[in-house]
Amino acid sequence: MRAAAGHDTRAVWTEAGLAVAAFAALCAVVLPVAPQAAEPDDGAYRASIVAITEGHLLTLSTRQALTLARRLDDNPSAPPNQWVEVSNGRWLSEKDPGYPFLAAPFQELGIIRLAPLFYGALACLGLFIGAYRWLGRFGGLAAVGLFCSSGAAMAFAWRDDMPTFTDASLIAAGSGLLLWAVLATDASLRRRTRTGLAGFAALDLATFVRYTDVVILGCAVVTVLLVWRLRPERLPARTLCPWLASAAVFAGGLAVFNDLVYGGPLKSGYQPGEVTFSVGAIGTNLRLMPAHLMQAMPALVLGLLAVAGIVVRRLVPGREGGEVDPGARRDAWVGIALAASWFAIWGLYSTYTWTTDPTNGSVSDVRFYVPAIGLIALLGAWLVTRIPRSAWRRGLTSTVIVVTVLFAFGVWAFYAMYTAIGVPLHR
Repeated sequence: MRAAAGHDTRAVWTEAGLAVAAFAALCAVVLPVAPQAAEPDDGAYRASIVAITEGHLLTLSTRQALTLARRLDDNPSAPPNQWVEVSNGRWLSEKDPGYPFLAAPFQELGIIRLAPLFYGALACLGLFIGAYRWLGRFGGLAAVGLFCSSGAAMAFAWRDDMPTFTDASLIAAGSGLLLWAVLATDASLRRRTRTGLAGFAALDLATFVRYTDVVILGCAVVTVLLVWRLRPERLPARTLCPWLASAAVFAGGLAVFNDLVYGGPLKSGYQPGEVTFSVGAIGTNLRLMPAHLMQAMPALVLGLLAVAGIVVRRLVPGREGGEVDPGARRDAWVGIALAASWFAIWGLYSTYTWTTDPTNGSVSDVRFYVPAIGLIALLGAWLVTRIPRSAWRRGLTSTVIVVTVLFAFGVWAFYAMYTAIGVPLHR
């Protein structure tokens, strides 16, 4: 028994070390590439980040905005690009305000390039913890590897002024931590409560960065309520209540923030009609987006196969007594919860009218779908851990091979997506 326990400990540390190596490989791909603004959005966010480091936490006067724009060489004859007048002649970026607050400390320290990667490290930690608790051996390594190997992850981890990788990382971290908190019935209630709170805090921050991520936060709330309602012994109310309270406090705080800054609890910096969603856009997006998404995140195929496999395994009775395997029942609950969050955010953006323009670049369109990469990685990890193997070493080898192949494709996609929009990447 001691030898087996020792082997398990070494196996966990080996997988954790390889997961760290996967994240290091992501950093090694993006950091040597010279930083540059790929789209006007980069400038809008950069102006907000710099303004915060100079003590302007909310709005700037017209004079301050003009001075900032000239200094950053961003629309120097007017307020910064994509900034709007919000109240009393003062100016603020039309972009959702969360990321500038999260990135400002890195800007202040002169290490802004590390801002997205810091949150990416949190994502890897949450994914490893959650996937290992759910899937056991190779689960944590597979989830982290699939997350880091995505071309979409590399494409936006490189852009330090853009929030895309950060909100995706916060969703991945929060999902992994909540997964652990719900499944770790052998842990103390205090530990589960704190871990779940950290998970919800990550999802709250992701929503502050990108308001549409509220659909993922909503799915998390519904999931934990269902677990508590159907299996109260697995999720006691005294654990659940602080989680829901944190989400409620965040929603209330965000409404107050919007009311003070934008003039209404449900308003944002975008002008009415600028961001529109329509059922009529679904057909065009279904025709245009799959090719972009396959290039940016091929692991979505593994995720879809995993959803199908989980459903089939749940519906097919076990061999003994025709009863469903308890593991299949648990996988079904987890798989449905993860797939619901994934399909919710992608379903929302399938109605987004801006992405129906066929002249848009793949990077410009894909960024709206990036928040799901952590969810896809968790589901894909389920499939990777089901690859037949007869020994630990063979299982580890097969997992590493899958991740390596996808990583090579991801590096190609990283360069190809920017080349397609005329942004050559130079080391």
